[in-house]
Amino acid sequence: MAIKKQYPNLIFTISFLLFTYLHCSTPSAQAPAPAPPTSPPNIIKILKKANQYTFFVRLLKSTQVSDRLIGELRDPDDGKTIFAPTDKAFTNLKSGPMNSLNDNQRVEPVLFHVVPVYIPLNQFQTVSSPMTTHAGDSGDGEYPLNVTTAGKTVTLMTGLMKTRLVGTIYSDGQLAIYRVDQVLQPLQIFSSRSSGPTPAPGKAADVAEKSRAPGLAMHNFALFAVSVIVLALSL
Repeated sequence: MAIKKQYPNLIFTISFLLFTYLHCSTPSAQAPAPAPPTSPPNIIKILKKANQYTFFVRLLKSTQVSDRLIGELRDPDDGKTIFAPTDKAFTNLKSGPMNSLNDNQRVEPVLFHVVPVYIPLNQFQTVSSPMTTHAGDSGDGEYPLNVTTAGKTVTLMTGLMKTRLVGTIYSDGQLAIYRVDQVLQPLQIFSSRSSGPTPAPGKAADVAEKSRAPGLAMHNFALFAVSVIVLALSL
């Protein structure tokens, strides 16, 4: 009878030890859940919240540059610096060069406003000039973007114009967006269009031929006049 009375105690003890073992061993057996990936900063939302960047937002979306940049910012080691022109900057821009471009041709001018590294405001004095942008080669006649600093003043120069950084819209250690009051105009695009549209290849020959025609006629007329005078003097 004494042995039978000990059975419940023995069963309770074994159950308690088994429960304790399972409870203590379960957390160590499970691997910690990976941290959820951080979402990249949404450039469009940032600019919309800041107001006065409607035209630049439109260009970023219509050229799909915003999608490209957000995709690249998913890599935490990838940084960007964006110079965002205000709406007033676009209204002050001469309508000809930009309006003559389609969405595909506008990609480079938009990318000219993006530097492929994160540059804090206090680091511009250490930047090599000309800076390389996402638009392409920074060589002369291409997409050079020069930077100078004087105290806290940062000036950007393209060879056609210059503007200053007039404020920080956003900065988080990976992405910096600065306000500029002029649209950055790359030499590669705007210098070739500032003198007016280039005639189509087929029409260029016609125009050149027509421009030579009056001169040729005058030349022939002069030869004829000289011949007449010489003939008259010989009589």
